[in-house]
Amino acid sequence: MMRSPVYAFTALMLAGVVHADPARDEGQEPSPGGSLPRLIVPDGLGVNIHFLQPRPGEMEMLAQAGFRWIRMRFQWNRTEPKPGRYDFAAYDRFLSEAEPHGIRMLWILDYWNPNYDEGLFPLSEEARAAFARWAAAAAAHFRGRGVLWEMLNEPNGPQWKPRLNVARYARLAVETGRALRAAAPREAFVGPATSQFAFPFQEECFRAGVLEYWSAVSVHPYRHAEPETVADDYARLRQLIGQYAPSDKQVPILSGEWGYSSAWKDMDEAKQAKLLPRQYLINLANGVPISIWYDWHDDGTNPSEPEHHFGTVQYPYFADRRPVYDPKPAYLAAQTLTRQLSGFVFKERLRTGNAEDYVLAFTKDDQTRLAAWTTSAEPHAVLIPGFSGHYQVTGHTGQPLPVVNAGDGGLSLTLTDGPQYLRAPFAGPSSRGIRRLARRAAVGTY
Repeated sequence: MMRSPVYAFTALMLAGVVHADPARDEGQEPSPGGSLPRLIVPDGLGVNIHFLQPRPGEMEMLAQAGFRWIRMRFQWNRTEPKPGRYDFAAYDRFLSEAEPHGIRMLWILDYWNPNYDEGLFPLSEEARAAFARWAAAAAAHFRGRGVLWEMLNEPNGPQWKPRLNVARYARLAVETGRALRAAAPREAFVGPATSQFAFPFQEECFRAGVLEYWSAVSVHPYRHAEPETVADDYARLRQLIGQYAPSDKQVPILSGEWGYSSAWKDMDEAKQAKLLPRQYLINLANGVPISIWYDWHDDGTNPSEPEHHFGTVQYPYFADRRPVYDPKPAYLAAQTLTRQLSGFVFKERLRTGNAEDYVLAFTKDDQTRLAAWTTSAEPHAVLIPGFSGHYQVTGHTGQPLPVVNAGDGGLSLTLTDGPQYLRAPFAGPSSRGIRRLARRAAVGTY
């Protein structure tokens, strides 16, 4: 069967023909302002939060896990208390607390203001113009500080009053995009942050011209299925973007909100900890530069309420100790991933002969490291050809595992559903060597 262009792109990227990090490969510096991160671990990993005043020790703990982004609401009603008067002081303070830790902001432009349209979604011409002016003023105020601006949150959801249809949303998005471009042309503007892959909604947005103004398309890929199932959805969305984006513009996909509650059926904290790194790794393998995990900390303690248990740390806060939260296994999994692969770039998915197996190669200079796991229900051994030497192995929450030795046929490894990280203290393939291996070992598609 003839493959579509989007599958061809995936095959090329996984084979190393399309570089995941062109700026790095060409020795260029990333663009200033609200530029998107490059595909280097952990530059695109972040969490959602629900507060504007971090508690003492909180930002330190968040950064120590390797998170480099925070996604949160940037409230219109709070920052424009009177028509035409803007007060960004609370967000100035928040950003000043985050910046020393190397943390950037993905701020959601939300949602309504009692000064316009009786505090409902801005439908009138006056209210739309006011929203666009406010967004432009915010982007200009925070110019050059690495903020990404997002156009609302889940506009295809049921929470809007009056009910929000795609035409209303797209009209506001285009007006806001024009205002942002005029006021702060080098700042990044993204959307539509749909709940799941709402393809008809997304296509209508694209048809209305939003891709002229958006730097990326954000989506919330929630699912009860395993994260690896997202690949086909990304492929379909990328194909849609290709149909409507300006011919001279690359528009990547962002994973702006996605998590697994440890209180869901057939889920617990141990499984959640395996899915967090798998989610980030599979996003990298699909060329997704930002992955925002929902949520930073649990939002309550009710054991039967799933909304309380998406976090990477427990709900109770302890002001008189460090760390200030009790880490869940998911926190340790994030910390392990970011420490094991810090500074590394995804290059290839290597073949094992089983579509359920994932062996991803990451490179930095002449070093190669592997992240390996399986979606199969049972652990099993695989042989990865072309590798030699001895490999230190670390489990997904940081536990040291036995050293593995590559033989004449390659590297033999037992895969489980928790990622393992392999590094070669002695001999192993170089970055150049891994590209040679790709010609015979890369998987074409998921």
